Amino acid sequence: MASELIYRGPESLPVPDSYTPKPNKPWFTVIRPLRYLLREQRIVFLFAGIAIASLIFAFLPSSRSGGSSYANTGIYDSYLPSESTQSQVAHRIIYQNRVGVGSFNSGGKIPLGLQRKGLRIVVTGGAGFVGSHLVDRLIARGDSVIVVDNFFTGRKENVMHHFGNPRFELIRHDVVEPLLLEVDQIYHLACPASPVHYKHNPVKTIISFFFSFYSLLQFNLITCTNVVGTLNMLGLAKRVGARFLLTSTSEVYGDPLEHPQKETYWGNVNPIGVRSCYDEGKRTAETLTMDYHRGADVEVRIARIFNTYGPRMCIDDGRVVSNFVAQALRKEPLTVYGDGKQTRSFQFVSDLVEGLMRLMEGEHVGPFNLGNPGEFTMLELAKVVQETIDPNAQIVHKPNTEDDPHKRKPDISKAKELLGWEPKVALRKGLPMMVQDFRQRIFGDHKEDSAKITTA
Repeated sequence: MASELIYRGPESLPVPDSYTPKPNKPWFTVIRPLRYLLREQRIVFLFAGIAIASLIFAFLPSSRSGGSSYANTGIYDSYLPSESTQSQVAHRIIYQNRVGVGSFNSGGKIPLGLQRKGLRIVVTGGAGFVGSHLVDRLIARGDSVIVVDNFFTGRKENVMHHFGNPRFELIRHDVVEPLLLEVDQIYHLACPASPVHYKHNPVKTIISFFFSFYSLLQFNLITCTNVVGTLNMLGLAKRVGARFLLTSTSEVYGDPLEHPQKETYWGNVNPIGVRSCYDEGKRTAETLTMDYHRGADVEVRIARIFNTYGPRMCIDDGRVVSNFVAQALRKEPLTVYGDGKQTRSFQFVSDLVEGLMRLMEGEHVGPFNLGNPGEFTMLELAKVVQETIDPNAQIVHKPNTEDDPHKRKPDISKAKELLGWEPKVALRKGLPMMVQDFRQRIFGDHKEDSAKITTA
């Protein structure tokens, strides 16, 4: 009889059903954060923190308040003659710190996180007359500035007061050679601007407008090919996406047949005269700037600068204002070329700097005339210098120079309308500040020379 194996172990346990949590109530997601805030007085601490932060922002002085006090017209306090007189102190004006286009700092407190971010800006020719004043404005605004200058006409003394500032750099460099930098904006001022300097080396003058004019020559039996390279600074602007401002000149109008001169006037220039290295160089620079704008989408701005005067001008650079002031201070006759009926318009350097900054920050390419429409003959200017320095100064006439323009007066209606800019400083107000600067530099040099002679 066969036996059967029968399993008599415990029966398998029943498998319980899977766990299903209780569904949340629809208002639980709202109530839970509220409960968290209400526990341990967390909401009280939250409002206390907001109140403390508001008080800090309300009473903490603005970080720009100390560094942005400078004359609205560029009339720096150090150039005010006879500061003891209350009437002259009353003329001091404080620059309104510009933040963006057309907006000014009214003195209110701005939270640190909302302040304007400083830009990295290169100024070629930044140790020169106009460039050094522009650097002052940019540094005071909170930007980082790189000055590039070969000191052909610039002076280290013009920017020495920025040495030690971490936002200031000085590079001794000739812009004819390539330069690689990472910047947001490029102000191109590098070029000899006075007749004495640009006539000294006319070839260098015209090349300096182009920064670097490369010629790649390939010779063979069939062809001779000249491939003209590009402007160094325009190439830099294209590579890094920087905005480029070209400081052109009223000399692009030559000896004008239109008076006053508008930006639409094409000029009357002698292309082979002694001044053509400067006149035609600037005209070509404008052409290349616009070609880069149209062909390579480079952001560009063009300013046509009329006669400018002020502190830090080169004393013997051959320009009429500096000539008259230096001659009057040295008790020399004032030299008037020709009959003295030629006219010029003179703007103070701070007005020009304000216009350049408005142009750079604006949305219009230009060109824009930047000058003072107040027109003076050379004889009238000589009389103003006599009144300011020495009423007994003599006036002598000499033969006129070649290609000297007969009239020069800007039409600045375009700058007024689109930039909101116009000059503020009259000649009789700005000239004394230039005279004080020249007096310190001329007679300071004489004292040093006499001291050396005495020691010898």
